Parts: sequence; structure tokens; C-alpha cells
Amino acid sequence: MYSKTMNRPAAPAIAPSRRDVFKAAGAGALVIGFVMMSGRGYAEEAAGGGKALVPTLGDAPRPNAFVRIAPDNTVTVIVKHLDMGQGVTTGLPTIVAEELDADWSQMRAEFAPADAQLYNNTDFGPIQGTGGSTSVHNSWTQLRKAGAAARAMLIAAAVDEWKVPATEVVVTKGVLTHKSGKSATFGDLAAKAAQQPVPIEVRLKDAKDFTLIGTAVHRIDHVVKTDGSAKFALDIRRPNMLTAVLQRPTRFGGTLKSVDDKAARAIKGVVDVVIVPQGVAVLAENTWAARQGRDALKIEWDDSKAEMRSTADMLADYKTLAATPGSVAVKAGDADQALKTSGKVLQAEFVFPYLAHAPMEPLNCTIEQAADGSYDFYAGSQFPTIEQAVAAATLGVTADKVRIHTVWGGGSFGRRATPNGDYFAEAAAIMKKAGGKRPVHLVWTREDDIKGGRYRPMFYHAVEASLDANGGVAAWKHRLVGQSFMRGTAFEPVMFKEGVDATAVEGVADMPYSIPNRLVDWHDAPSAISTLWWRSVGHSHTAQAVEVMMDDLAHAAGKNPVDFRVALLKDHPRHVAVLKLAAEKAGFGQAMPAGQGQGVAVHESFNTYVAMVADVTVNGADVKVNRIVIAVDCGIAINPDVIKAQMEGGAGYGLGAALRNQITFDKGIVDQANFDTYEPLRISDMPVIEVHIMPSTEAPTGVGEPGVPPVAPAVSNAIFAATGKRLRSLPFDFDRLKGA
Repeated sequence: MYSKTMNRPAAPAIAPSRRDVFKAAGAGALVIGFVMMSGRGYAEEAAGGGKALVPTLGDAPRPNAFVRIAPDNTVTVIVKHLDMGQGVTTGLPTIVAEELDADWSQMRAEFAPADAQLYNNTDFGPIQGTGGSTSVHNSWTQLRKAGAAARAMLIAAAVDEWKVPATEVVVTKGVLTHKSGKSATFGDLAAKAAQQPVPIEVRLKDAKDFTLIGTAVHRIDHVVKTDGSAKFALDIRRPNMLTAVLQRPTRFGGTLKSVDDKAARAIKGVVDVVIVPQGVAVLAENTWAARQGRDALKIEWDDSKAEMRSTADMLADYKTLAATPGSVAVKAGDADQALKTSGKVLQAEFVFPYLAHAPMEPLNCTIEQAADGSYDFYAGSQFPTIEQAVAAATLGVTADKVRIHTVWGGGSFGRRATPNGDYFAEAAAIMKKAGGKRPVHLVWTREDDIKGGRYRPMFYHAVEASLDANGGVAAWKHRLVGQSFMRGTAFEPVMFKEGVDATAVEGVADMPYSIPNRLVDWHDAPSAISTLWWRSVGHSHTAQAVEVMMDDLAHAAGKNPVDFRVALLKDHPRHVAVLKLAAEKAGFGQAMPAGQGQGVAVHESFNTYVAMVADVTVNGADVKVNRIVIAVDCGIAINPDVIKAQMEGGAGYGLGAALRNQITFDKGIVDQANFDTYEPLRISDMPVIEVHIMPSTEAPTGVGEPGVPPVAPAVSNAIFAATGKRLRSLPFDFDRLKGA
């Protein structure tokens, strides 16, 4: 076990190319933090001559940091990411507490303000943002160093006060002790520690000495979310606040032609009606009056540039595009030639609908103007520095005049991370038009978001694959058609290369299977429909196409689907390990009763490896998913309980989309509106889920999204095992099972 003294083992190789350490003492507290450059910044610097995207801080003290130790002995970790249920306000403090040797009961969490220099996401900076399952991964080294440095400063304070060698100071559960009997809490030494020099180098714990990491410490947010004291954006109330709802165009791409607001203004409680670039906003003393006022508006829209097609029209256009070669994402060998000469060729098509994110807490935010002309925003902010810049530009002020107060987010699944800060821009525009005299709470109703929000794009896949004489896969030709949501955003220069949107083809362009002849190409299908990343992004559809097709090939080859995959994954041991573990725990391959079947799928996304085995019972068009066994390799498991919850939640979210979720259009109008027509997964639909976590010494990776991709193909393959019928497209058309 770790000795709890300064005699630590040598630190693992963690040193960034540049690091700044800073501290600031205030009110007797020790405040400490690190700033690390983004990966892109590293790359540019390494290339030589490139300007770092994230400036360093030098030795100047800064008012913000990652760790604050107060005289009352609390340790507060400043969390630079939004917690929308995924548990970062527990995971990130665990990393600090481990290196600090704190007691878990003294740990607190606080959301960071918007500041890209201090709180840059080092995985995809130079912005402060939450997404891509990066929160733990990009904070791992950063927070370990912060915790270790704070610990060293506390020990230095004890040495200074007790006049004893540093090697004789022991730190255990937030208390420093010496064999002479002297002892002090972190709070006792906080002020003195703040006066100590910040260590340039720190020693980090060896993983074998972890006492908190790897244990299921209780979630920091469980009390406030249980007793109702947690503040979500919908809970924010400011004095004299108005509620605003916005009437947006009924079709994507529509614009305002005319509005008659006389009836709206006559509604009791309605205070004002303003026109903004996004539509017509009604401001009222309460939400009910605002909605009544909006319903009373008489608006004429100009749909001359709007999306007018129905879903069937769009799909027909996609299939037409798919008949021609697209932009090449991957080309290896000669897939066309191999398909001509292979003995057995399989063809399949997959259709994936538009999908809404449908977070439980609808989008909303509050804006208030301060006496000095600056502004405060309160919201579950996922991209705070983007939203700060968008709001400032809309309001005509500099970014330092906009303060973002991040509060708990009631779900997101990607919806709150918009490249243009959409609902912040709306709130700012309404505030500006309304004159800024009273705080404004902009509320999107659930109908607003489901009928007119941003969607996971619709996709069409056409796949051809063939077997060689030995039962291996000789060729794989995969064409995708879908709408890019990277075009026209700040992410386009990085994510859109040589005509290919990397997020559209991820999961298939980089598929791990050993196949000598591969061709993956893609067509963009532009539309006025607003689209966005959805939980697990491109993997949400590519995993289904790859893993169902792989199952088809296994059966065509007459091989066990697990063994077939393992043979093709010889260069990917982490895939193989989770696949074998899931199969073992599920008893894959056992004899099943009539109408019951097992299906398997394995997929890597966001550097996390997940395999699932689903067990289903099929009776005509009725399908019951009984059990899902999950094996996950996400590197070092910070908190097994949070990982388990994320795997369960991801599987449930993906299962809802597989069973029934879709956004469809009739002449450009969205058919769905609320949970009655876009029904989330019910408790009664949820199968028994088992989660098995692979032991690992690799750096931790994310778990928020990787639980989604494998669930649909695992269930699809299980249905095939039970019935002999393939359901490839999503949501599943169970009517096709009648008579099976």
C-alpha cells in the first residue's frame, strides 16, 4: 500500500509539453490549478512555428483554479464541465481527492465560469466544452497534478510549522500527522499552504496505491438531487423576471413574412412582443400567459427556401445519390474487383431516421442585465465559451461583459452543445429587443424542441461484402448518404476533409476488422433541417450497419458469430477481450427455447470498448428484450458505479431509438411533438442489464456515449437468432416478424 508520505514512487510519464502552475490565496484558502494546452496546440507547437491556440499563464496568479481548500476543511473542485447526469461532479473530484489523500466526505464540486484559458477542454480545445465523452479523459492528468501539488503544499506548510522533515509527514483522509503526535487538518493548514511555493514537479501515485479511484464512492450530487435543492435552469428565478417563448418558423428554412400581434398583446400578463432573427417572441409575467400570447399571434411565413419534402421523398433522393460514387473516406485494396471474384456476396441496406435528443429538462436560460451594462446568463451550459462569445456578439458587448453561470443540466445527449449557441443567441436577441429592463427567462417547450430543434441526421447505408474461400471477409464496400452538421460551423476545418464529414463515417471508416479490400464513401445530403450530434454521434448508426452485416457474414460462413469476429480482430485485443467477456458472462451460444434468441455486437467509440449480448423473446410482432450483458473497457475505472449507470443509461437510450423513436416529415412539417408521439423508453421496456468492467491500467476514457452503439445491433442479431428474419433499419419494423 502507498505509504501516505512524500516518499512516493516515480511519477508515470505524464508531463505535458508545457505547463503552468499558479496559486492564489484568498480568505485563508488554498487555491491551485493547472493550465494545459489543447491537443491541437501541442500538434502545432510540435510542428514548429505554429502559434499555440491556448496561451499560457506564466507565473501570474489567477483568481480561478481547480482546487480550493477552505479553513472549514472542505475541498472544492472547480468542475470545468457541465454535469447533465453523467456524473462528472463526482468523477473529477475523485481524481483530485485521490492525489490529495483527502477524505471523500470533505469533497465538494462547483461549476467553473466560462474561461477558455483556464478551463479549456484539452481534447478538443481551444474552447471550454463538454462532449465526446472527454470530461474524465481530458481532465485526468490535469487534475491529478492539481491534487498532487496541493498535497505537496500542505505538507510544506506542516514542515514549516512543525519543523520536521517532509518525509516524516503522513497524509491520510484529509489529516496530516507526524510521529511526534502533531496533526492538522487540510483546513488548519490552508492559509499557510497558500504561501508555499508551487512545486514545479510533482510525483503522482502509482495505480496500485489508489484508495478512492476504483471504488464506488457516493455521488456528490445525490443529496441535492434527492431533496430537490439542486438548481437547474428551470429553477432560476430573478426579481421582476419575464418569461419568453418564441414562435419559430413551422418549416426549417422558413422566414417571417408578416405578423399581427394585436390579439397576443391583449392577453392578460403579456408584456411585450418582439421580432428577432429567429422568429417572434412573446414576453409575459408567467409561462402560461406567454404561451397563450404566442398562440394568439397571426403569422405568415415565407417558405420559399424552406424544406418542403416528406420523409419518403428524402429517402428516395438518398437512394438516388447512393447509386453514384461518393467522396472516399477509406480505400484499401480493390473492393469492387474482390466482390466480382468472391464466391459469396451479401448485400444489404439500412435506413436511419432523424432523431430528437428529447432531454427531460427542455432548453431554457435566464439572462439579466447588471447595472454596469454587463449580462449574467444562467443555464445548463455545455459550450460556455462559445455561448459567451455568441451572446456577446448578439448583445454588442465584449465577451468579458457576459458571465455564464452553469447550473445542473437535466439531460442533453448533445442537444445543449450547439456550435452557434442557438438558445443563448435567442435569449440575447430577445433581451436586446426588449430593452434589457427586466430579466428574461427564455423557455423552449418540449414541443418547440421536438418539432423544431436539432436532430441526428437521417442516414442511408448500402453495404456489399463477400466471403473468401476460408470463411474470412474478402471485401467490404460501404456507401453512406446523410446530412453533414459540420458544414458551416467552426468545426468544419477540422472535421471535414476532402469532401468527407468524419462524424458521418466514424465507426465504419475505422472499423477494426481485418478485411483486405475495403471501400467506404459518403454523400452529403444538404437540407434546411437543423441537425446536430446525437449521443454517440456517427457511431449511433454505423455500429448497426457494421455489426448486423458482420452477423450476416458469420451465419453465411456457418460460424459462431463470436468466433467469426474474434478471428477478424486479431490486431485488436481490447475488442476481443470485451467480446469474450460479454459472451462468457451471457452464456452465448447456449441452446435457447423456441422464439428466444441471443445476439452479440462489439464496438469501440470515443476510445472505449463495449461488447453486448442481448437476449430477446419474439412472439409474432411482439418483441421483449429480456437481458443485456455488457462488457466495457474504459481504462482505469474511476467510479465503477457511475460507469455502470452510464452503460445502463446508454443501453436504454439506444434501445428507445431502436424500438420506436423517429422524427418524420410531411411536406416539411415534423409529425411528432411530445412524448406521446416521440415516446421514450418505458420502465417496462427496460431489460435486465449486467455490466462487467475490464480491469485496466490504461488512462481512463469516457463512458457517456459508448453504451449506445452496440445495443441496436445486439438486439437485431438476437431477433434474427430467434426468428431467422433480419430487421436492419431503425426503428425496427416489428410487423415484418408476423408469421415468423
